[in-house]
Amino acid sequence: MISYSLLRNTGTQIKFNLIQDDIEEYWKVVALATTAKTFTFMGMCIEHMGIIKYEELVSMLFRLDETQPVSDENVTVMDTEFAGVPVRVYLPKRKSDAPRRAVIYIHGGAFCFGSFKNAGFDSLNRWTANKLDSIVVGVDYRLAPQHHFPVQFEDCLAAVKFFLQDEILEKYGVDPARICISGDSSGAGLATGVTQQVQTDTGFKHKIKIQALLYPALQIIDSYLPSHQENEHGIILPRDLAIKLVSLHLTKDETFVEAMRRNEHMPQESRHLFQFVNWSTLLPEKYRKGYVYTEPILGKHNFSFPGLMDIRVSPLLANDSLLQNLPPTYILTCQYDIVRDDGLMYVSRLQNVGVQVTHDHIENGIHAALSFMTPPLYLHVGLRIRDMYISWLDKNL
Repeated sequence: MISYSLLRNTGTQIKFNLIQDDIEEYWKVVALATTAKTFTFMGMCIEHMGIIKYEELVSMLFRLDETQPVSDENVTVMDTEFAGVPVRVYLPKRKSDAPRRAVIYIHGGAFCFGSFKNAGFDSLNRWTANKLDSIVVGVDYRLAPQHHFPVQFEDCLAAVKFFLQDEILEKYGVDPARICISGDSSGAGLATGVTQQVQTDTGFKHKIKIQALLYPALQIIDSYLPSHQENEHGIILPRDLAIKLVSLHLTKDETFVEAMRRNEHMPQESRHLFQFVNWSTLLPEKYRKGYVYTEPILGKHNFSFPGLMDIRVSPLLANDSLLQNLPPTYILTCQYDIVRDDGLMYVSRLQNVGVQVTHDHIENGIHAALSFMTPPLYLHVGLRIRDMYISWLDKNL
């Protein structure tokens, strides 16, 4: 019982649920889930003891996974900065007589963790550069909780704006008409917001040709979607932990975390925004599964954090006139993923305004699968997602 009380006092509960039978590579995922939940349990206990914050402990582990910019026989890799923002650039070594296409990739990590240096992201971006014979730019951004919104968005936008300059595109041999912005999880949310900004801002001479969003996190205003309920004790990202981390993007106020867990964190003046995330109309029938839509309780608290109602935090809140300007879009969602419904609703909203959308849904997929593409615990589903993503890019960029 001591373990439960410690976790309860931190506001986070960790449950060791059975893994769904249709999960691919069942025993690998069981091992992964057990390891992740055990680490989270221990991390929360250590935080409760006042030794170190959970997010600081996880950040230390992520840093152990960082790679150096090592070139290989196919790709030259270099770390540099775009407008003061760290980036890793991947340059194919094959000779090209024509300008190349380019992919800008923004990594996930709940706004608190991660880097283009992490082995999984380095592997993905290196693979992309080689397979597509394209320039790839991995973007880092300052992380929460040391830095709150809008720092993450502004860093990504600054790097993209720098790259889209004529002289920079010419320097790297990039075709300005063939540029993609991609990302996964919270990075896909940042990629979505940046693309919305670039496509509608007349200050950008060059626009984005396509965007690719891999299990994107796209809103924070409703924390009790069907996917939140189904994956409350998710394999990689359980609901309580997701709320704890995402809230750090905005604030360190722990009362906000508790309010968000109860779906009571939004102010009265946000009522008009819920039309954009109303899953009872935007989710396909099969994903509603008999859930009854109830509007969150509004105005119970007086939170006024920057970003709470901002489309740069929740790009799913963008109105239809903005969405109409967006380029062809690839969205990949996973069944066993707390942010599944964010992606599904964005598919519906983009299709409703006539944007060309390709949607792949991985029925036995899990959140963050792309992070598990390298030994010792690689998952075939991660490699499958990678190949689907690369195939779409190759056909459309």
